[in-house]
Amino acid sequence: MRKHRRRTVLSITAAAVAASLTPTTAMAATTPGPVDGVWTSDGYATVLSIDHGRMRAYETTAVSCLPGFTAQQTGPVGPGGEVAFTDKDDDVIRVRRDGRGGHLTIDGSAGVRGLRRTAALPARCARPAPKDPRATFDVFWQTFAENYPFFAAKGIDWNAVRRRYRPQVTAGTTGDRLASILDAMVAPLNDVHIGLIADGKRYYHLRPGTIMPMPDYDAKIKAFIAKRDTPLRDFAQGRISYADLPGRLGYLRISGFGGYTEDDTYATNAAELDRTLDAVLTPARTTGTGRLRGLIIDLRLNGGGSDVLGLRIASRLTGRAYTAYSKRVRNDPKDPAGFTRPQPIRVRPAHAPLYRGPVAVLTGGSTISAGETFTQALMDRLPRPVRIGENTQGVFSDILDRHLPNGWAFGLPDEEFLTRTGTTFDGAGIPPDVRTPVFTDEELAKGRDSAFDRAVALLTKG
Repeated sequence: MRKHRRRTVLSITAAAVAASLTPTTAMAATTPGPVDGVWTSDGYATVLSIDHGRMRAYETTAVSCLPGFTAQQTGPVGPGGEVAFTDKDDDVIRVRRDGRGGHLTIDGSAGVRGLRRTAALPARCARPAPKDPRATFDVFWQTFAENYPFFAAKGIDWNAVRRRYRPQVTAGTTGDRLASILDAMVAPLNDVHIGLIADGKRYYHLRPGTIMPMPDYDAKIKAFIAKRDTPLRDFAQGRISYADLPGRLGYLRISGFGGYTEDDTYATNAAELDRTLDAVLTPARTTGTGRLRGLIIDLRLNGGGSDVLGLRIASRLTGRAYTAYSKRVRNDPKDPAGFTRPQPIRVRPAHAPLYRGPVAVLTGGSTISAGETFTQALMDRLPRPVRIGENTQGVFSDILDRHLPNGWAFGLPDEEFLTRTGTTFDGAGIPPDVRTPVFTDEELAKGRDSAFDRAVALLTKG
């Protein structure tokens, strides 16, 4: 149920099941805390056991209960009885009691997750889980059946998938064969927020015709932009770049919403992002006669990260509060249409210099995950940004990290990010207002950047 700093499948770590903290980074409680006990999440298929400053997550389905991540209390109890826990990846999970229930937040993940008190752990959590291939298949299939929101939208009969593939699994099925079967089951979904790590090998599937923005490819395109369009000034370990363009235009390239610092925690990334935005959105560029006439935000190669970092940038681009999107999570294992009540996620103006002028957003199929939620968070900004390029990848949800009885790890989405009218862009991605090629072989060979040129022309025209 965690929100990783890197939200693509590449972030899933098989070692998470054995997570623990060292004594130097954790502060164990010696007396029962205000959130001690057993909690069941509203959605996210997780039960939490909290005892004397230690948290253990259990990943549940109708057929399984497997140990998940562990975390330990860090710091004293906060205002309102909030208790912060930190896991081995330095993700901070905050739990607060609220009347008869409670709430959970994860630093870097937008929104609040509901918790309800539970008398005890489910009995199956105390029993050893079978580890044979059939049991592994069943947990994998059941997890998707109870949590994945998009089967109907993608025309997939998940029960038919089970009928086709379950007979192919026997007690003697090898690991390689089982991994191939599980991968084949989910491949038609073309959802890069679905991933499997089996015996160290990673399986994932992008939407056809799109490219994962891996570091080498990103560096190649960044060099192309710098040579063709303008020299770039780098920030945040090169994850963010900026340039002033002729005609008082600005160019802001964001290749991800994380990785801004060496330790890559949400807190240090947020602080580095603020420093970057202070250096870019200076009073000279945001006010007075010399202020920018337009800003190009380039997200065409953006592998995602923290939604909250995207909201942090949006807060520097508006003078009024508005709703970025609403989130809801599937929370009825038996009903694919059962979701929590949509939770509005707001953008509020920052207490810092604000840029409130015209914006052009460049997107493409390699705009993934938090790159897409940031794009969505700008849609109701005023003045409304113009989107140029191609459809984004089409994956928005946080990744629900899961484990299998045989020790493998996998992830899947379980949330929807809704527009003002209650629709989502999952699958197809957010479409552009102005469609242009994005880093095609022909564009690169001829030294063209149609999306960038169109943005300059539109912003210059005003």
